[in-house]
Amino acid sequence: MEKILRKIKNKKAVIGVIGLGYVGLPLCEILLKKGFKVIGYDIDKKKINDLLNKKIYITNFNPVNIFKKINKKFIVRKVDHTVSELDFIILCVPTPLKNNVPDLSPLNNSMQSINKYLKQNQTLIIESSTYPGTTELLYQKYIKKKFNLGKNFFIGYSPEREDPGNENFTTNTIPKILGGTTAICAEMALPLYKSAIDSVHKVSNTKTAEMTKLLENIHRAVNIGLVNEIKVVSDEMGIDIFEVIDAAATKPFGFTAFYPGPGLGGHCIPIDPFYLTWKAKEYGLHTRFIELAGEINSSMPQYVVEKLILALNSIKKSVKDSNVLILGLSYKKNVDDLRESPSLDIIERLFKLGANVAYSDPYFDVFPKMRNYNFDLTSVVLNKKNLKNFDAVVLATDHDSFNYESIYSNSNLIIDTRGVFNSRTDKIFKA
Repeated sequence: MEKILRKIKNKKAVIGVIGLGYVGLPLCEILLKKGFKVIGYDIDKKKINDLLNKKIYITNFNPVNIFKKINKKFIVRKVDHTVSELDFIILCVPTPLKNNVPDLSPLNNSMQSINKYLKQNQTLIIESSTYPGTTELLYQKYIKKKFNLGKNFFIGYSPEREDPGNENFTTNTIPKILGGTTAICAEMALPLYKSAIDSVHKVSNTKTAEMTKLLENIHRAVNIGLVNEIKVVSDEMGIDIFEVIDAAATKPFGFTAFYPGPGLGGHCIPIDPFYLTWKAKEYGLHTRFIELAGEINSSMPQYVVEKLILALNSIKKSVKDSNVLILGLSYKKNVDDLRESPSLDIIERLFKLGANVAYSDPYFDVFPKMRNYNFDLTSVVLNKKNLKNFDAVVLATDHDSFNYESIYSNSNLIIDTRGVFNSRTDKIFKA
């Protein structure tokens, strides 16, 4: 313990970060800024080549320290023997769902790739969002036979809390949750995080830390589901839900504003709640509240399409063969992140209905290759002529860079899923 404390204090500790995406790369940046040597690992050759060529692949991220220290204090590569040189190993790999069942293959693949290089007195920390018990499961599967937990090997869990595009909160200013598989495991990981993060909150074990992450995202998903349901009711009554929320938010206690939209996106909020619903079934429990919110949120893309059909009917047009422009591919504004974006679902549904669909998004000149979606599309320039050529415009992602005055003036119909256009006119349909 004393030895690792000295190495952290003297910036001699070597940290490995596995997964150089939205979580891992900003973490590397902070650790480098604090003076540590960092080895970043990824299976994606393009990410590694981009970093070596000083190209960044994450929007709204300033990699000053990364580019200055590449090949000096920051090394990027695939997993190899250098894992044996590490004092700390931090896993920041995705944990997706397949048919609402957690897919731990990225975590398992990472553990398999590093397993033969692990040595005594290393500390392994998992940051990937997952269900309670995952850290203990990985210990049982990969570590137990090789090391004596809490004595010559240490394992902790510290859930990522990134919010891409939010300039008010960064990796080092967002408080860190940390739980250890044993008390000494937590104590081994704590000094590293305290040296890099402004505030660290230690909990009693890894299951508590894992559940904390799920509660945070379930809290958001359930409240968005609630407000999405109220949106549908309000719309039938001719009430603007965004005006209602803004009015309710003036209450200084007992109310937190959540806003509706075309559906949930991102890696965490659409996915994490189902980690708990799946795990709860092992205990014979049915998480009805969480699943209901999931059903409501998942239905929003279809609701948007139905509102578009009604809007086109108002000008005596069918959705089939109509020209529809989707504004924004990203799951949230001002980021280049398509993970679970409801825009993709909306586009696919419209194609199936026979519409001629196009999109405009400043972060995607060409629709990228994706596992579940394959659209041969390029981003449309938003000018007067182009806007007028579309029968309807669907505002799916409210990027700040969009010229909303021009969009309003030159569009024939607007289906507004984000509450950007406050007025109710014949050309604006709330969705």
